[in-house]
Amino acid sequence: MRNPFRRPDAPARAPVCLALQGGGAHGAFQWGVLDRLLEADVLDIRAVTASSAGAMNGAALISGLAADGPEGGRAALDKLWREINQSGGRNVFGDSNIWTAAFGGGWLKDNPLWRAGETLALSLSPYEFNPFNLNPLDRALTAAIDFEAVRASPIRLFVAATAVQRARSRIFTNPEITDRVLLASACLPHLFQAVEIDGEDYWDGGYLANPPLWPLFSGDLPKDILLLPLNPFRRDETPRKAGEIVDRLNEIAFNAPLTAELRAIAFVQKLLDEGLLNETARGRYRRLLMHAIEADAYLGQFTLSSKFDTEWTFLLTLKARGREAAEAWLDSCLPALGQRSSVDLKARFL
Repeated sequence: MRNPFRRPDAPARAPVCLALQGGGAHGAFQWGVLDRLLEADVLDIRAVTASSAGAMNGAALISGLAADGPEGGRAALDKLWREINQSGGRNVFGDSNIWTAAFGGGWLKDNPLWRAGETLALSLSPYEFNPFNLNPLDRALTAAIDFEAVRASPIRLFVAATAVQRARSRIFTNPEITDRVLLASACLPHLFQAVEIDGEDYWDGGYLANPPLWPLFSGDLPKDILLLPLNPFRRDETPRKAGEIVDRLNEIAFNAPLTAELRAIAFVQKLLDEGLLNETARGRYRRLLMHAIEADAYLGQFTLSSKFDTEWTFLLTLKARGREAAEAWLDSCLPALGQRSSVDLKARFL
């Protein structure tokens, strides 16, 4: 089917791999980015690597592309987020802070007594406060995603989850993708019981890979990697209030595995650029072209608690910001695909 949004003079679709970071309800920003990219129809998506909410977006994207190309991808993402909104309100991503919304105002969150109450609440295990292991997200995933289409798709999907007992990242690929794999990838251990798969328990994939980049190093995949992060890398001010400190620590912790992988890529690129690898080593490494549609300017104002907010107006606000970010990237960085990196990894991570 011809895409009515694609310009007649648009360049050929550029082959890319997508890397989708997790971030709870902030994944709706990623929804907006993907929606605009699919509308433009200038990317040939060959692989998706993802964690947590990014994995849900990735599975929905691939499911929809299989059904009806770019417009099918947009429809599937729209359905996913509508189902998330309808599957438990603020609790679908495991919000343990529902009373904050009821009382309103940031003053309450910064009250020492309230913080003490939060600490007490978090001392309860999900095996205690949710003994039946109810998870409203499961219904949303099964309603919105055609898992058979994902498993059969030629677009490769890599989903990260953290093996609890071995403290290792496991990467699930297309033939293994089910709703339980996505639940495992998004399982915050202080809010949900671990998800058992093949006799092993799993927590959120973002603890060790957010998202995993190493599956994209294979020589049979495009060299262009488009990263869609959800956690701001930079803050202009040092947080001083208790809530702000917790929020920034969360951002740093969930960016840490991604930062480590980007630093490794930057180091290899440096060795290649400076001719420091012998002929044998050069044959083992290839030059990757990194791109990113960053969220710092669009999500930086939101607190950690907003990652659990699935109120529809808020999700649409995030989607609109994502589309805005994608539009800016299409205008400034699209020509770099296949030619050069549009992110200077050496300057930022070495």
